[in-house]
Amino acid sequence: MSRPRVFVTRQVHQEAIDHLKEKCEVDIWNSDKVVPRDELLKRVKGAAGIFCTISDNIDAEVLNAAGSSLKIVGTMSVGTQHISMMECRKRNIYVATTPDVAADSAAEFTVTLLLMVARRCLEGEEAVKDGQWGKWKPMWICGTEIVNRTLGIIGFGRVGFGVARRLKPFGLKRIIYYDMNKASMGDDLGAELVDMDTLLREADFVIVSCALTGLTRHLIDSKALEKMKNTAILINTSRGPVVKTPDLVEALKKGQIAGAGVDVTDPEPLPNDHPLVLMKNCIVTPHLGTNTTKARLAMAKNTALNITSLLFFNSSEM
Repeated sequence: MSRPRVFVTRQVHQEAIDHLKEKCEVDIWNSDKVVPRDELLKRVKGAAGIFCTISDNIDAEVLNAAGSSLKIVGTMSVGTQHISMMECRKRNIYVATTPDVAADSAAEFTVTLLLMVARRCLEGEEAVKDGQWGKWKPMWICGTEIVNRTLGIIGFGRVGFGVARRLKPFGLKRIIYYDMNKASMGDDLGAELVDMDTLLREADFVIVSCALTGLTRHLIDSKALEKMKNTAILINTSRGPVVKTPDLVEALKKGQIAGAGVDVTDPEPLPNDHPLVLMKNCIVTPHLGTNTTKARLAMAKNTALNITSLLFFNSSEM
């Protein structure tokens, strides 16, 4: 009996490849660059599984190219916005993600980004490089403290809770969150479920950590930004399109909010001359939320395990 073939769209950790090779024939686009579209369409033909990343557009054309042999798309990510979920459902193709293993990494980075924006760290570093560091000045590059402030989190899942848990010891006055349902795991932190308007009006720090859906696309637009305090800081480490980029640019220009930190953008990547990149009151990082050795290894291994588990569970049932 021939072994199922899996196409891996990117150079990933060898441990994940070794696991796949134990049971499958493995074809790898062995590069850190995105696989070209024509190559992707050619290499998925006859595959039982596709191991992809968020940079790969797995749409109807790709699914058609793979054909009826395709059983699973395993993505090395939490989100699925790069996959045509409706098309997969129509074809009875399973989509597997890695939702658990990267939450700590993403939460840690969110806290890092907030602290960098609040304390204006990049401005200080640039001042040193530009030779502006002189004698001590009482009013120079003054930031915002976390203590006695209100933290507002949009989306109180694994990452949102992780952010709240890490920031609580900083001496926050209050933790509030907006989500579809009350999260019991927030009770020990004293976190309060509030409506969106309350969160925007009362939070000193607004953390976006929700999934991208039809309801959350452009959730943070000009109307939402106008409701925020002019001293507030916005952090987005979830998905770029949750925040409407032109509206954020205008809010920062006009001083409607004090600052922002975005690890995800729309579009992504941003050109290096984009207004957000050039603003002193905004820090843009290149989607670093899960960039730790431990998290990325776990994501790769889990993706491989998801694929083999589905393929060989199915085969045992046939």
